Amino acid sequence: MPGYPARPVPRDEDAAKALKKRTLTNLYNARPQWLADARGALDSAVADAYGWPADISDDDALRELLKLNGGY
Repeated sequence: MPGYPARPVPRDEDAAKALKKRTLTNLYNARPQWLADARGALDSAVADAYGWPADISDDDALRELLKLNGGY
């Protein structure tokens, strides 16, 4: 498709099996250090943007977002 990168084509059956395992879900579940670092940086940036403490818990962040959006 024009404008999109070429789709990877496996060179053999073993490569095809490995490619099928390369999903976002598997990547997230494996949680390599670079991904954990990226998520931490994103969480810090969001907390900073809202004026929240950098160590705000997920539950507290959700509670604050609900307040901002009239949730309660």
